[in-house]
Amino acid sequence: MYVGRIMNTYLMTIPPDTSLQKAKEIIDEKRINHLLVVDKNEDLIGIVSDRDVKQSSASPATALSVHELNYLLTQLTVEPIMAKKIITISPGTTIERAALIMQENRINALPVIEDEKLVGIITSTDVMRVLLRAIGFGEGSARFIVLVEDRVGIIAEVSRILKDQQISIRSLVTWPEKDYPGIYQLVMRVASKDKDDAVLALSNQGFKVLTEYVHDLTPYLPNA
Repeated sequence: MYVGRIMNTYLMTIPPDTSLQKAKEIIDEKRINHLLVVDKNEDLIGIVSDRDVKQSSASPATALSVHELNYLLTQLTVEPIMAKKIITISPGTTIERAALIMQENRINALPVIEDEKLVGIITSTDVMRVLLRAIGFGEGSARFIVLVEDRVGIIAEVSRILKDQQISIRSLVTWPEKDYPGIYQLVMRVASKDKDDAVLALSNQGFKVLTEYVHDLTPYLPNA
């Protein structure tokens, strides 16, 4: 999946001389977390988060009356508080890469630039939504785990067993088991109605299936 497929293209942009009060109103009205700041040529020059606006709005509150605070907010602009060092990505960036960039830089949004023009934005919420959809969560599915050795053909073997039972795999994610080198978790989802049959079919073929959390994985290791 590429960023260009899921990025938000309905962009809320503001000029740098936008007041904090106006920025707050836009964020509240549109229920968004970020505002993109552009110059007169529509080039991206900054980004402002709802947290930036709230922190800047609240800082004088203990010393000023409500009237004075509201007046001050109409005079202050977003330019001093906006982030000017912006990390951007292209529409061809993968979702996984976008997630890694956000994690490494501790940010929650990435503007998307194509041919030097702002074309979209992707947030951590967008990435999480794609992840949940990719693993089939919340779509009438049931989850279980099979611990397997890291060897060629193991996924095909598991898939064939379920295919013989006419059970369709909704999603499959592999995860290395850190405490047991060479062992992977196959985290699988099938239709809820097929879960018991899937577990039974795999168990009958010698696989040990986890359907809930256990403290000790030893009994579920291959060849245990």
